[in-house]
Amino acid sequence: MNHHYLRKFLYMLVSLAGMLILSACSSAVPSQPKDLCAIFTENSDWYDDAREIYSKRKVPINIVMAFIYHESGYRHDARPPMRWFLFIPYGRGSSAYGYPQAQDEVWDDYTESDGGFWSSRSDFKDSLDFVSWYILKTRDKNGIPVSDVYNQYLNYHEGWQGYKKGSWKKNSSLKKLAGNVSRTANNYGNQLRNCDI
Repeated sequence: MNHHYLRKFLYMLVSLAGMLILSACSSAVPSQPKDLCAIFTENSDWYDDAREIYSKRKVPINIVMAFIYHESGYRHDARPPMRWFLFIPYGRGSSAYGYPQAQDEVWDDYTESDGGFWSSRSDFKDSLDFVSWYILKTRDKNGIPVSDVYNQYLNYHEGWQGYKKGSWKKNSSLKKLAGNVSRTANNYGNQLRNCDI
């Protein structure tokens, strides 16, 4: 009888270890982050998630993936660096976290209006949904077409009010970054059309 329970317990331990390993693999940073086909080949679950969120929101996959790439480098636990005074840490520059680098306030808006209580910024599918939601809100609030990746990204980075105030106009590094995001989205789009997934 004791052997039976011991075997069951060991089976449960092995199953749990397997699930933890799989979950660690699914959050691994892609080895070729500039190649969307390689990303989806390496992470087939991500491709399934991306297709599902595209069916739900109709925001092109290549645009959403470009945002996530430039925001977090596909790191599930990305966050701004710790700030230091001499040898004393005094917090991070913002509450941005996870794949989408969403800050607490806007993430809370998303979960309350659309995402749901269990949504997580370190979950890839939830992050795809958040970025798509934000892009659609930008279209509705500031009249920026979904296809205008440059201005969509400026909204994403500065917030809707910040974009309206034009806080980005004198920020050459941010404008350069928005151009890079736009080029990545374009490259990803070209790659996605030819992916053999």
